[in-house]
Amino acid sequence: MSLHHDLSIVSEARRIADELLANRQHVPLRKAMDLSTPASFDLAVARMAMALRKQTEASDRDAVQAAVAVLDVDWRATSSGERSRLVEQALVEAGRRTATVPRAIETVIADNANDLVSSTRNDLRHRQGLTIAADFNALDRRIVHHLVSSETNFVRDEYGRRQAALGLRAREVVAAGLEAGLGREDITRDLARVATSTLSTRSPFYWEVVAGSFIGRGRSYAQLSAFAEAGIERYRIESVLDERTTPVCRFLHGKVFSVGSGLRTFERVEANPSALKDITPWIREGRNPETGQRELHVNRAGERLPVAEVLRSGVSVKDDEGEFRATRGDRELADLGCSFPPLHALCRSSVTVP
Repeated sequence: MSLHHDLSIVSEARRIADELLANRQHVPLRKAMDLSTPASFDLAVARMAMALRKQTEASDRDAVQAAVAVLDVDWRATSSGERSRLVEQALVEAGRRTATVPRAIETVIADNANDLVSSTRNDLRHRQGLTIAADFNALDRRIVHHLVSSETNFVRDEYGRRQAALGLRAREVVAAGLEAGLGREDITRDLARVATSTLSTRSPFYWEVVAGSFIGRGRSYAQLSAFAEAGIERYRIESVLDERTTPVCRFLHGKVFSVGSGLRTFERVEANPSALKDITPWIREGRNPETGQRELHVNRAGERLPVAEVLRSGVSVKDDEGEFRATRGDRELADLGCSFPPLHALCRSSVTVP
């Protein structure tokens, strides 16, 4: 239920962002990023997600059309080897249409990465009174570089996975169609449907999740950098305890962790960004497959690791932290990489000085 609420509020924020950008004769396309409130955080996510979506829509459509053009043949007149070559050619043509997407995405992310770190530092200096310099420090510059490269690689990998999935599904569709005695028109129609669903159609909130992860991680990294610069040794997770808050954030709310351990986690991610999901896994809610007990857990290197039992979730209730029985201590959570936001998809939690 809480995730549905998250999606609903982000959808509303996206609608507002659409209206602002449509009215661009009165409102500039780019504004300084503001993360000072949950509402402004949602709007920042929506604006960035829309920018990412706009950079990919045309390329995605072109990729589908290019792939289908290659696959529109009389499959009954082809040999097994020819079918394999046709599918591979379709993937090549689709890849050509989306080859520029990573660079376009990188531009959007790079534009926002500096704003993100700058906004975080300004908020800590002016609103929270932290004694830090106005200019970026060396770690901040590393954070910006990491955010740009890691998020761009994530999107590039996603496109690679989608093209691989299309190859697999296209072979299945052709084989099934031939076995069923379908003609060219029917098989091509099925291939077009598969190409569209695989290459172009994403979850309506795919780019919101990407943008939310980017903004959440960037804010946390920048906060840890500022804390270290100010000589602060510990920080506390601050969740937004409203009707939308997930059990994950209610469980982590108020927990205190070491700034040093958080920065060590960042350094591990920086050194091996492809292992991000294992180094800083998102916490998920589900049933224990053996006991049926509702629990919070992480998936790490293919292993399910419980972190808490959910005694009472507190979902849909404002200012309610819920009730949980932790199965791992705070140090273990830090070792698992679960010590700073984002803690899950569309996470709004942040960190603050205890």
